[in-house]
Amino acid sequence: MTRKLKPLGFDDLGRLPVGCGECSFWESAGERARRCGSVCDADHVRDWFLRVNEEWGACGRVAVEDDAVLGFIKYAPSAYFPQAITFPARPNDPSVPLIACLHIAPEARHRGLGGVLIRAALRDLAQRGERRVEAFGAAQALVAPDESPMIGLDFLLRIGFTVSNPDPRYPLLRLDLRSLVTLTDNIETVYESLKLPRMAPKRAPATWMNGR
Repeated sequence: MTRKLKPLGFDDLGRLPVGCGECSFWESAGERARRCGSVCDADHVRDWFLRVNEEWGACGRVAVEDDAVLGFIKYAPSAYFPQAITFPARPNDPSVPLIACLHIAPEARHRGLGGVLIRAALRDLAQRGERRVEAFGAAQALVAPDESPMIGLDFLLRIGFTVSNPDPRYPLLRLDLRSLVTLTDNIETVYESLKLPRMAPKRAPATWMNGR
């Protein structure tokens, strides 16, 4: 059994939890239903991924065990996520990285993997010289947790995010990366120590909601 955290790669797109590799919610222009899979276009997602990696760099982290993907997080400057400007609490600066997705396979939930992935993302962004990061929080469970493209508000607040642009449904939160003092922790060791299942046979999209 080999576990590792690594940059989200092109070959990983086809191994993400069912539907995630084809969901183009964040990458699509025009307001869409706030639901995972409300718009799917695998070719568009792959073209988007290649463009972002060429122009900006690695746009995510993935947690794997052998060949199984247990979870992933995706982020890039909000300019690369056209869906972001359709939110009432839209970002003010399109150059600031936005954490768009954080999905965990069902059998790996409630074990701390979401916290490991988001801290891996924050460390990556800080090491690349980014000064802050943003994310939309889901303040209300308007859809089933597995179907929400947004991260749970409570979870983000516990990580240290604060509300930047208020909204009763999907506020925009911000975290100052310069204020963090734990980014040098050995996140890979923490990941290795998690009591995760040895097998990950079947997956469905899952978003951390309400700290889960």
